[in-house]
Amino acid sequence: MQTNPINLMLRRLIGFAGVMLVLSAMIFILARIVPGDPARIALGPRASQQQVDEMRVEMGLDAPLYQQYGEYVWNGLRGDFGKSLISGRSVSDEILTLLPATLELVIVTVLLIVLLSIPLGVLTARYRNTWIDNFGRFFSIVGVTMPSFLFAILLQLLAANYLTDWPVLGRIDYRLTIPDGPTGMLLVDSLVHGDWRLFGSALQHLAFPALALAMAGIGQITRITRSAMIEHQRRDHVLTLKSFGVPDHVIIFRYLLKLSSIAPLTIMGLEFASLIGNAFVVELVFSWGGFASYGLEAILQKDLNAVMAVVLVSGFFFVVANLVIDAVLLVIDPRLRFKEAD
Repeated sequence: MQTNPINLMLRRLIGFAGVMLVLSAMIFILARIVPGDPARIALGPRASQQQVDEMRVEMGLDAPLYQQYGEYVWNGLRGDFGKSLISGRSVSDEILTLLPATLELVIVTVLLIVLLSIPLGVLTARYRNTWIDNFGRFFSIVGVTMPSFLFAILLQLLAANYLTDWPVLGRIDYRLTIPDGPTGMLLVDSLVHGDWRLFGSALQHLAFPALALAMAGIGQITRITRSAMIEHQRRDHVLTLKSFGVPDHVIIFRYLLKLSSIAPLTIMGLEFASLIGNAFVVELVFSWGGFASYGLEAILQKDLNAVMAVVLVSGFFFVVANLVIDAVLLVIDPRLRFKEAD
């Protein structure tokens, strides 16, 4: 029996809402048991106890925990994460300012992963046990095992010694002006404003950070694609197509690639979600100044409001990415609808 895809997605949505609620409860509890008084952190070590007590009342820390959590969830639903204990600015405003930079980096990284790993996985499966396969497997192992910050440093050294005109810090050339909106993503905004010089500079600055961040994903997706392609090559319908003389490229791109895309797509969704929070090392190396490095600084400075907001926003992207992948998989593989019905 086949289940309506809309009902399946509604069930997924309810489940993911529960995940966000559990995540919010966990981060709220952890923020309350971490050593250090948020009011004291906000005021500094020289503040008097009376000032600290007044700040605790202003921050609502004197209220019962259930009331604090209720206000925390309600304010979070409205996009209000309070003020930063360090800068005193609205955490929501700081995140909205920095998030586009990380989103742009992550989106370009995912595009690189797709454009490089899928063809490499197909080639290694097509030419199994040849030098192409050996090269692809070696490349994927290096990508998975070597940390992204090491790739970032190697790329900087490459630029310093051989590509001396290639930028390795920041998002654009310091002589250019960042336009006002509409998205905060320089590639998109430069196209909207018709500024091709800005677009070229932003793309050039993106190349090394995106490549360093993409290497692990490229290695992982290449290996998964190769394994899935080899597995599906042994299926009866594929062998039947070969026996009828159907060309290899038709079998690969019309049948095998679609069947083999389920596992890579699932991993890509998880990869996109994890990159939102895990890009901080690459951002620090290339002075990117995005959401991920903001989260790291918040953790080091014990800025609890900012830390809680960063975790929730990262969790939100994780949930959304999984929801999108589930919808895509339901379209690609109708068998999943029958499995859900069972």
